[in-house]
Amino acid sequence: MKLKGSLTARIASLFAAMAGGLLIIAGVVFDRAVSLHFDELDLHDLSAKFTILETLLSVTTSDQALSDLPNQIDNVLSGYDSIVICIETPARESQYLMCDPRLQQMKDRLVDAGNNALKWKDMSGGTFIGQGMPMFVPLFDSTQAEVFIALDISHHVHFLKSMRFHLGIGILVAIACAAILGWFAAKKGLEPMRRVVSAASMLSAKSLGQRLSLEDAPSEMQALVKAFNGMLERLETSFLRLNEFSADIAHELRSPVSNLMTATQVAVSRARSADEYREVLHSNLEEFERLARMISDMLFLAKADNNMLPKGSEQVALETEVLALFDFYEALADEKSLSMQLTGQGAVIGDPLMLRRALSNLLSNAIRHTDPENTIEVFIQESRDNKSIELSISNPGDAIPADQIPLVFERFYRVDPSRSRKGDGSGLGLSITRSIIEAHGGEISLSSNSNRTSFIIVLPIYS
Repeated sequence: MKLKGSLTARIASLFAAMAGGLLIIAGVVFDRAVSLHFDELDLHDLSAKFTILETLLSVTTSDQALSDLPNQIDNVLSGYDSIVICIETPARESQYLMCDPRLQQMKDRLVDAGNNALKWKDMSGGTFIGQGMPMFVPLFDSTQAEVFIALDISHHVHFLKSMRFHLGIGILVAIACAAILGWFAAKKGLEPMRRVVSAASMLSAKSLGQRLSLEDAPSEMQALVKAFNGMLERLETSFLRLNEFSADIAHELRSPVSNLMTATQVAVSRARSADEYREVLHSNLEEFERLARMISDMLFLAKADNNMLPKGSEQVALETEVLALFDFYEALADEKSLSMQLTGQGAVIGDPLMLRRALSNLLSNAIRHTDPENTIEVFIQESRDNKSIELSISNPGDAIPADQIPLVFERFYRVDPSRSRKGDGSGLGLSITRSIIEAHGGEISLSSNSNRTSFIIVLPIYS
């Protein structure tokens, strides 16, 4: 069963229920203890009265003493109005020396009970506890008497009823007080949570820098406050990246769209020959291809951000992929008089097309930034623990400033902002490469000095 309503009401209700349960258990135990105490008192009182009667009967040595016994008993017990007595002498003509009618009707049951005491109610509503016991009268024929004694315990029963009534009222009042106190305590204790709710309700894209204070938060709430602050920090970072990404997209798309518009406006400004229109269309086609590549790259990165890239399960020989890329870029490398060299070999489990795309991005980047008459080196080696493969692509060239190394994998980032964007890629290649490597459970890093710049990839052998 699920509780509904506010958390404060739930806590107050549970607190009242637990307090009520404990009070009821305590009340039952207390009632039982008082009842047992009264039973012990009554049994002790019965035992004392039997002792008195046994003493009187022990000195009854004649018929006259036996006849006078009721008067003696009345004299001895004259101050005990709550006692009823029945003495039976079956061996005599007078069967009962004395017998209260309230006890006579219970005589047979007391005989069957033996030494155990019984409780009962008579017709008048009174409550009694009684017991029967055989005693010997020292007459000439040793007459045996059956003695029955009962105590009127109505005052005890009345006290117990009154006590239970007042105890029940007290428990109900205590439960109500516990509910009220629990409500106030819960309301005060949940104040930090209300501050979290209030802060969350006022959140917007412009107020993500807000943080909750840990100083006045109780220890039980500090984990929640820390988690909430961490969420705000992640949201703020995501919004900043989204804003920067949106601005970069707008900036990157503006250039090809502007080129298309300018070329088209010039083309339609006056009548031109078929060759001139064909030249304009070819120029526009290049810009459209550039836009298509950019959109494709952005969609790829969006899939990577949402863990939607395919999980490859094929064995990929890295040296084979690198050699294939050497053949593909051979013409471009020859234009700059560059040579490409591979050392080592190794295989991993992954998607061959995605890994080839990542290596292609790094190799084309190296060719683009390597001065003529130099060598681009690719090293492949297995780690010492035989659990991963390390692949590095290094080329001589200008060093990348240390403060810019962490930024080279960011989207649309270029180390040299003045470099012409046309023909220099969209600025998404290294971001795509990092996404592919991370999708395969690997890592990519960059080291750069005045002599060489190296991209180092570490991939697990078994993903």
